[in-house]
Amino acid sequence: MARQRRGLPVNGVLLLDKPKGVSSNHALQRIRRLFQAQKAGHTGTLDPMATGLLPICLGEATKFSSHLLEADKVYRTRVELGVITDTGDAEGTIIEQHEVPSLSVDDVEAVLTRFRGEIDQVPPMYSALKHQGKKLYELAREGKQVERAARRVSVYDARLLSFDGTAFELEVSCSKGTYIRTLAEDIGLALGCGAHISQLRRLKTGPFLADAMWTLEALEALADQAALEAELMPVDVLVDHLPLLTVDDTAHSRLAHGQPAALETGALAPDEVARLYYAETFIGLGVVKGAQEVAPKRLLSTVAIS
Repeated sequence: MARQRRGLPVNGVLLLDKPKGVSSNHALQRIRRLFQAQKAGHTGTLDPMATGLLPICLGEATKFSSHLLEADKVYRTRVELGVITDTGDAEGTIIEQHEVPSLSVDDVEAVLTRFRGEIDQVPPMYSALKHQGKKLYELAREGKQVERAARRVSVYDARLLSFDGTAFELEVSCSKGTYIRTLAEDIGLALGCGAHISQLRRLKTGPFLADAMWTLEALEALADQAALEAELMPVDVLVDHLPLLTVDDTAHSRLAHGQPAALETGALAPDEVARLYYAETFIGLGVVKGAQEVAPKRLLSTVAIS
């Protein structure tokens, strides 16, 4: 007998303003309990010291959360010069201190130009990347260091917001896999004094912006379950960047049975993934197999077999 999943079949996406000092997983579990949801997941962690945009996927939305893992991000950070920590942030142990040279805004701007565009970045030891099955931060906490290969990332912009002589604020637009702590450390080395970050806030991930975020406190103040669910975005916001195909009755039946369906795919190329809609309702994703054939890729469990 199949085990019945506890909770309510709540489906949708919530943009959470993760507070400082809370892990992404802890924030996720608080949201899951608040919504009484059967299932929940997030789309990429934020460090406990970081705040800001953390998309939470509930129910069926978890099936499509991977589409945000590849998304570009925007962060705001404060970089403290002259102090290097073992974690690259203010929560780490100080391992080096250096005098901060006399720097002008122009000096900082000149160095920033070297960190815009495609750059090579060595992932930090305090990260969730794995080495021989173990997370790097777990090894770091054991006092171990392992070789990490540099990875190519893109910094689309690193905009200087303020500079007071010993610290500056940056707004960074970057590709997936970019570590802001490492970026700050590398900039600090280029300025001749080292650096770490004391603040980090995510403002954007993929199509989602910070102005649509909810705090935990605001959500907890909502009256009831209906009020909470009314604030969820629909599941298909996660795949809104994909092309759209409309499914008729016959195609819907075949797709629901896991079979390819005859469907006009227009200019879409083979292996291209598209959103599928039946009766103006999102039913999942399909993959193009030919000029007039689409196979199911990931369908909602609510797609009825008829």
